[in-house]
Amino acid sequence: MPPLIAGAAAAERYAEPIARLGATDLDVFPLCLGGNVFGWSIDWQRSYEVLDAYVEAGGNFIDTADSYGRRGPGGEGESERIIGRWMAERGNRDQLVIATKVGASPSLPGLSAETIGRGIERSLKNLKIDTVDLYYAHQDDPATSLDETLGTFAELIQKGKIRYAAASNYSAPRLREALAVGEVEGMARYVALQTHYNLMERERYERELQAVCEEERIPCLPYFALARGFLTGKYRPGGPQVESPRAAGVLESYSNERGFAVLEALEQVATEQNTTMAAVALAWLLAQPTVAAPVASATSPRQLAEQLPAAELRLTAEQLERLNVASAQPAAKTSS
Repeated sequence: MPPLIAGAAAAERYAEPIARLGATDLDVFPLCLGGNVFGWSIDWQRSYEVLDAYVEAGGNFIDTADSYGRRGPGGEGESERIIGRWMAERGNRDQLVIATKVGASPSLPGLSAETIGRGIERSLKNLKIDTVDLYYAHQDDPATSLDETLGTFAELIQKGKIRYAAASNYSAPRLREALAVGEVEGMARYVALQTHYNLMERERYERELQAVCEEERIPCLPYFALARGFLTGKYRPGGPQVESPRAAGVLESYSNERGFAVLEALEQVATEQNTTMAAVALAWLLAQPTVAAPVASATSPRQLAEQLPAAELRLTAEQLERLNVASAQPAAKTSS
């Protein structure tokens, strides 16, 4: 395994992979830092350490949601508040691409005009910024018309409160419908899709959603990119017990013959590439059609350092096929 890189050396090494996100004018690092652990698995001090390490490594793309933090002591919105305080203290807002979401908060559910309007004001206040770069519909809301949702997003773009709207957790038929509505004058068109996709969860995205993204030319940003930590190898049989609020669910979902075959293939490829299993799992995603930047969280700078080599890692065709074969079975059922 190569030495873990931090500080200015990391920034110099990983700066080059920054690229344009789809049809937007957002230039993003190919690994998006997930903020779902901020205020939940880790407190604000440890969150600052991870955020600092990510930016020092050349990263600029941070993902959160108005609901994140609801399982921690600070309650929902705590992830946004931590990121907002950190940006204010570091004075680095202009160097970052900030993504957040609306529609899945227990206190503000759905995608009505009223909910979105209240949601963006709350998120802007939490984040201490004037504009959100990428604002997701966190999940589909069949009870609200797409005209109302996309019309409201268009109004927010016009007012300068968001730069772009995007979709998360949409089915393929609803995504197609939403993209068609977005073509109408006065509507916002989703510019990206965030969905559950990784080596252990392939079937839903590859069966339907991938084709929509390809045809409509919108990038995919997979969440749970490391299968909630399983693909890092820390849940391997015989290893130390993992202290994590996710551990029980991860073991139940993936500790089976298929999961262990995927880990074995990841370990082989990581050895061949002189890198980490996490980096290989993320590099596999980056090699898939339409994937722009996997979303992965980290609870420490060391954990983040295991992921960062994915930004430059290129797997061979044989290595990709080996991973495909090991993981090519129906996806396990999990809840997000």
